[in-house]
Amino acid sequence: MGAFQGLKRALSMDRQAVIDEVLASGLRGRGGAGFPTGRKWQFAYGSQSDTKYVVCNGDEGDPGAFMDRSILEGNPLAVIEGMMIAGYAIGAQNGYFYVRAEYPIAVNRLRKAIAQAREVGLLGENILGTDFSFDCHLRLGAGAFVCGEETALLNSLEGKRGMPRPRPPFPAVKGLWGQPTIINNVETLACVPYILREGAGEFASVGTERSKGTKVFALGGKVNNVGLVEVPMGTTLRELIYDIGGGIPNGKKFKAIQTGGPSGGCLTEEFLDEPIDFDNLVAKGSMMGSGGAIVMDEDNCMVDVAKFYMEFICDESCGKCTPCRIGTKRMLEILTKITEGKGTMHDLEELEELSDTVKTNSLCALGQTSANPINSTIAHFKDEYIAHIVDKKCPAHVCKSLMEYHIDPDKCIGCGKCAKGCPANCIERSDYTAPGHKLASMKINTQECLKCGNCISSCKFNAIEKR
Repeated sequence: MGAFQGLKRALSMDRQAVIDEVLASGLRGRGGAGFPTGRKWQFAYGSQSDTKYVVCNGDEGDPGAFMDRSILEGNPLAVIEGMMIAGYAIGAQNGYFYVRAEYPIAVNRLRKAIAQAREVGLLGENILGTDFSFDCHLRLGAGAFVCGEETALLNSLEGKRGMPRPRPPFPAVKGLWGQPTIINNVETLACVPYILREGAGEFASVGTERSKGTKVFALGGKVNNVGLVEVPMGTTLRELIYDIGGGIPNGKKFKAIQTGGPSGGCLTEEFLDEPIDFDNLVAKGSMMGSGGAIVMDEDNCMVDVAKFYMEFICDESCGKCTPCRIGTKRMLEILTKITEGKGTMHDLEELEELSDTVKTNSLCALGQTSANPINSTIAHFKDEYIAHIVDKKCPAHVCKSLMEYHIDPDKCIGCGKCAKGCPANCIERSDYTAPGHKLASMKINTQECLKCGNCISSCKFNAIEKR
């Protein structure tokens, strides 16, 4: 409903007036950094060149995030319209969609939408009877997380290896093939037609003073209602997790929520009533990112969480700059030592020092934000790090090297189901017989145990526990 009415209005306006409308709306980039969209367009509009480009960043790489995929699958024409309005505003005639190849349905629907728009004259020459000409092109990414960084994305579009460029010059001055280029996220471009159709004031009426409109989150992890959630900016974390998400399953206690993916941080119970907006999340030690929100409960080990994200960052680092290439690897080695019970307090000090070094000296946002999960977990859960190092215990019973399985002889009836399913054959009958039981209870040889968890799954009497 109302498709391309925003473009129709934009084409009746002066280019600067279109940019002013977007500026007045308060729209900020939904891809992570939250940079004001109108200001980015203004920079490109002011750059003198006969050739300019608009690029849509659909390289959604955060674990558990699928906001952009949903929009491209459900309403690709809105994103095309937003790209066209951006092209008109800055004086561009070509736009490029960069979408990861792992999204085949989104790619096919976007390809079909572009073809249909060409057929009816909405793409091509003299659009809607004006002198504005614009066309869209589709390029597929190979799934490199670093290509979500705008300059690495530009290199990939040009057929080069996806590695970030030093800035300045910024893409708005020198971007794709050396020409002024604006790069906007899928969700950002999808907001633009509404702003031009309904007016900046209508869009700005929702949200907070510095973060306008709504935001789509991929809510996942230890929460009853997982999936995509669109909420007004300023909605609290408590409303997101408990009112919309339905709370934590199985009566477990909320522990933390990781916002912003590998670039974000963990927020604990004390922040549940904080409003969600760009600046507030950063002030609390996390970030909004593209909209991933992973909920964790009391069974999550926060040291293990930090290790998980660091493994991801190490795999995805392009290796161009030394702080990120080597620093992230060293941080992962220290986290691995700690989760294996081999860490020392000196290792923890080195981890904090390395975090600051990598953050300060890395070339792009991947390296600059790579230590955020470490910094936030140390800030809020330092006692867990100390327990791993000093007590050689994992309080959440997650880290296998610091965990043992034991059978409670008073609960065990000696049925032997746990032994039948044990791949290591390390469960046998003990000499202990509980009162009223005819069979001796079972016992685990902890030295040979693989800690696979098969015994817990097979026991119907909750007689096996982790320690």
